[in-house]
Amino acid sequence: MNKKILDILEYQKIKDAIKGFLGTANGKQELLEMFPKTDVDSIQKDLTETLDAVDIYRVKSGIPIPKLANIVEPLRRLKIEATLNGKELAQIGQVLRATREVTTFFQDLADEEVNIRVLNQKVDQLVLLPEVEHRLSESIEGNGHLTNAASPELRKIRTNISRLESEVRSKMEKYTRGANAKYLSDPIVTIRNDRYVIPVKSDSRSRFGGVVHDQSASGLTFYIEPEAVVDLNSQLRQNQLAEIAEEQRIFQELSELLIPYRDDLRENSWVLGHLDLLNGKAKYAHKLHATEPRISDTNVINLRQARHPLLDQNKAVANDIKLGDDYQTLIITGPNTGGKTITLKTVGLIQLMAQSGLFIPANENSTVGIFKEVFADIGDEQSIEQNLSTFSSHMDNIIQILDKLDHDSLVLFDELGAGTDPKEGAALAIAILDRVRQNGSMAMATTHYPELKTYGYERPATINASMEFDVATLQPTYKLLIGIPGQSNAFEISNRLGLDTAIIDQARGLVDQDSQDLNNMIKDLTSRQKHTTNLANDLESTLKDSDRLRTDLSRAVDSFQRQRTEMVEKAKEEANQIVNDSQETADKIIKRLRKMEHNAGYQENDLIEAKSKLNSLRQDTNLKRNRVLNRAKAWQELHPNDEVIVTSYGQKGELIRKADQNHWEVQLGIIKMKVSVDELELVESARSIEKRTRTNVRRTASVSVKTTLDLRGKRYEEAMVEVDRYIDAAILAGYDQVTIVHGKGTGALRAGITKYLQANKRIKDFGYAPANAGGNGATIVKLR
Repeated sequence: MNKKILDILEYQKIKDAIKGFLGTANGKQELLEMFPKTDVDSIQKDLTETLDAVDIYRVKSGIPIPKLANIVEPLRRLKIEATLNGKELAQIGQVLRATREVTTFFQDLADEEVNIRVLNQKVDQLVLLPEVEHRLSESIEGNGHLTNAASPELRKIRTNISRLESEVRSKMEKYTRGANAKYLSDPIVTIRNDRYVIPVKSDSRSRFGGVVHDQSASGLTFYIEPEAVVDLNSQLRQNQLAEIAEEQRIFQELSELLIPYRDDLRENSWVLGHLDLLNGKAKYAHKLHATEPRISDTNVINLRQARHPLLDQNKAVANDIKLGDDYQTLIITGPNTGGKTITLKTVGLIQLMAQSGLFIPANENSTVGIFKEVFADIGDEQSIEQNLSTFSSHMDNIIQILDKLDHDSLVLFDELGAGTDPKEGAALAIAILDRVRQNGSMAMATTHYPELKTYGYERPATINASMEFDVATLQPTYKLLIGIPGQSNAFEISNRLGLDTAIIDQARGLVDQDSQDLNNMIKDLTSRQKHTTNLANDLESTLKDSDRLRTDLSRAVDSFQRQRTEMVEKAKEEANQIVNDSQETADKIIKRLRKMEHNAGYQENDLIEAKSKLNSLRQDTNLKRNRVLNRAKAWQELHPNDEVIVTSYGQKGELIRKADQNHWEVQLGIIKMKVSVDELELVESARSIEKRTRTNVRRTASVSVKTTLDLRGKRYEEAMVEVDRYIDAAILAGYDQVTIVHGKGTGALRAGITKYLQANKRIKDFGYAPANAGGNGATIVKLR
């Protein structure tokens, strides 16, 4: 497929629209390389994949694929056994998590009996690496920062760092308070050369001893590390260096862990990118109200109510366009601004979309061909550099097109032969179209020349068409009329605009009778076709109403059948209840009769026969179809301490007590929840349950959550992470109020916690603790 046609028809704008729906780097790269194909099997496979994606989007709003970076470069570095950094390892971890989530998603689709045709084969290429994924997820956060769980040594070092920092700050704060504060330029503790220092006035530098690490530009302030904290600072720095070394060792260890799985990771990344692109195709199809095109083996184009994809779909005029069955050449005549060029572009761009595996903006059962080449001569392609006129530029383009045409080509001519003498231009247009027909190519052409109207009738496999024009409103309707050439409306328009009738009559007299007869014939044909189209539209509307009524009637009949069955079953239940009551009464009577048997002369067989007649009154109910009874039976089978599955969360729990007729209180890990019985499934060891992937709630190391979080001695970043996790745990534990102890210090941590609490919607209120409980060194938080 030549690149020029992609530029003329603005194919890139289609790709740009799809790009807005993509989230993975690989998906965007595959979209960048997307190109109209010419192999039928490959195109059909792409369309079937898109159909699967559209069905998934309709049922599940798309495949759950997060934003993923391109891991090609990190994988290349692994090939030479390089050590990846935290960000690169985190990106690979995200790919592994997405792989597991997509695999689980498609397993659940199978359980829901969603019809997937080919995408399961693509998903089967994904390789799960649970051990590697677990190691990365417990070691690295999403931003690439190593967690304390990455190694025991790292946890130990960071604990030492927190302790030493706390001790250093504690000693340094003594210099910022009391009598020593007056010797400081500012009563704060800061850092210079990775060591804690205080800003001392230049004339007081000797009061603190220690080491001078920096001074201000004015020379009035010295940043001094007091002698009392030199050893602590040294120990702190040693631990900080040890932390860096341990982090580097862990990065190297994790990188070596990934080396054997380079190919699997690359394949996973590619498959996820491909699924992301299919997601984008499905979302774009939904936006355009697009449908799956049928592929014609004979290159027949039959577009039903086709719309240009780049126009507003709510305003674009839809047209039925046919080419390649009864005729190979379609000639569209009519005035300017009537929609001829848009019609050409609609056919060409829809053809490119279909050959790219995209759904098309047309009604269902629309058909497209498979063309090896699509050519177009549309618009003014005058070349200033070559100093060519408009006509010369068009001719140069047409010459190149004619040299490459064959029976698998589609060519679109806009205003063929324009830009020169009308008679010569019309003659050239006819000759060019004849050459296109001889090559066996499909062609659509627009023109002003009346000679081509006759051409459409004289040549085989050629048909005229026109764009409808409403003389009453003097506006084009943009409706394509196939089989009818464009008529001249000059006299009618001039008359409606108020031109003197005498002038119009004189002009009519100057037009030869054949032209007038042809124009009148076209006018009559247009009127007849419009009438036929209106009748067809009315018939189609009536047919849709009939189908809707038939569907409603069918649903009503089904509803009636269900109601009747339920009523019959209910009547049987009531009858059985009556029989049960009667049997109890009969049993009592029979017992009494047996006692009287010797005196009254009753026989045992008479009694048995009487009881059999009572039993024969019982009618069997169809319990399999009675959902109400099934649900009631299921409720009766639930008991406290039973292990159940909460289907809405996919988690196991234990029944505590029955809250009411329709709800049970369930223990899910550390959470107690009130759950509807409809969402409970009893876990039975004997029941054969198909294995499936479920999400489990992981408990933290400590099930008991304290009501106080002590952050003193923590670094700012570490403390903020702990606050976020602690608030989540406290809410899950059901606490109404907790206390966060952050100390007074420099105030940076206190300010950060305040900002976090203000932004957290789960926080009801917060404030400093009372003076006897820590004052502004602790914050009391009320939870929603």
